[in-house]
Amino acid sequence: MVDIPGPTLDDDTAAHLRRRGIRSVCLFRKNVESEAQLRRLCADLRAVMGEHALIALDHEGGAILRPLFWPFAPSAMNQGAAGDEALTEEVNAALARQLRSVGINWNFAPVLDVNVNPANPVIGERAYGADVGVVTRMGGAALAGHDRAGVAACVKHFPGHGDTSLDSHLALPRVDKPRVALDAGEFAPFRALLPRTPAMMTAHIIYPALDPDRPATLSRAVLTGLLREEWGYDGVIVTDSMGMKAIDDHYGRGEAGVMALQAGTDLVMALGRREAQDATLDAIQAALDRGTLDAGQMQASVRRLEALAARYPAQADPALNARDDAALLADAWARGLSAYRSPVAPTPGSRVLLVAQARVPRENVSEASVDAQTLAAELRGVYDVQLHAFEDPAELDWASLRAQGLPVILATTSRHRHAALRGARPDLHLALYNPYAALDVDAPALVTYGFQPEARRAVLTWLRGERRATGTLPFSG
Repeated sequence: MVDIPGPTLDDDTAAHLRRRGIRSVCLFRKNVESEAQLRRLCADLRAVMGEHALIALDHEGGAILRPLFWPFAPSAMNQGAAGDEALTEEVNAALARQLRSVGINWNFAPVLDVNVNPANPVIGERAYGADVGVVTRMGGAALAGHDRAGVAACVKHFPGHGDTSLDSHLALPRVDKPRVALDAGEFAPFRALLPRTPAMMTAHIIYPALDPDRPATLSRAVLTGLLREEWGYDGVIVTDSMGMKAIDDHYGRGEAGVMALQAGTDLVMALGRREAQDATLDAIQAALDRGTLDAGQMQASVRRLEALAARYPAQADPALNARDDAALLADAWARGLSAYRSPVAPTPGSRVLLVAQARVPRENVSEASVDAQTLAAELRGVYDVQLHAFEDPAELDWASLRAQGLPVILATTSRHRHAALRGARPDLHLALYNPYAALDVDAPALVTYGFQPEARRAVLTWLRGERRATGTLPFSG
């Protein structure tokens, strides 16, 4: 699987796909401009790659949504907080309908990581929660929604990325737990949902209880010994991006691709510059020529991938209108709103001081968050807002802010928790992205699990007293 440079399939890239026999592409923000453009791109890709084309996207909900022109689905943790399996199934069917409307047939979702580590820098609200049962129930509902709407789901990040303090985009994490703890925790949702799982994405994480040396993506003990042989899984196994530093900084790109196939993956995600793609493809071909890759195993992988594409064809359905699900998704966001330490909204119409980060840019897996000016403009529908926009939370002078004599509303809108906000004391905290930021700020909080417009509109209804926060927090409140 490769990525492509831009929003159109140029002649050189098309020739590369044909010459190399590539039949799977992962799309990113750089490939998405409009609905019509995306539909044309998918049609062009299918024309080049053939009837067994697999066109994929990370379309999880929350901050992990590349197209910005469809109604935004809530994050997994928002759905977990709402606690309604039927609602989660409908939300995921809506996500799948969005993709199928343009011809994308593979969604790299749902996330089955159990986010037991509040300091996790990359999963957080992408997980359904910190409880194995919640993750399993909601993950099963998400799989059902995708299947019903005709798009292949792909659970991730096997065997579990929920208890890491490092981001595998940037480093090589380890999960040092005994096998019995892994079976009861990280492994449990993946194993329970195997019969309903068409595809699974690996984690670039070392689990010493299974393999002390190699990350799961490159470990035959994990992918063949545990997943294929012990658990009996016969669906598709795809690596996470091999361009992430957990792999790229520790193994040669070509060598790692061969190691992943030897471990038991069916598809190597060789993303990045053309040179990196060619290095992977050349190394795999050389390994096949030398016989260091088992031909029978490779043929079985091809059969699995072709079966996935046949079951979920990459054909656009122009009869689907993504905007038909707007009310469903807006209601789903609102049903996940959660209260921490009994927050009370200032009286509508009163003057308040809003403290918010001026701008939060796009950051690896996530899209750009809401900026302070937009947030202030929206809150002016409820309050007379004075805005204090900051660049760095370490610059905030809380004594000076409180000395202004206004109710202080702090909005946190960043993926990461900030040490500078520990002990901050606004009157109300709006946790509009990382829910665990509520644990740092010494104030009651309304937690949304995401910053998208639908989430912010739900906040306004709570501030006006029109809706209660009925969601269940993934941590004690």
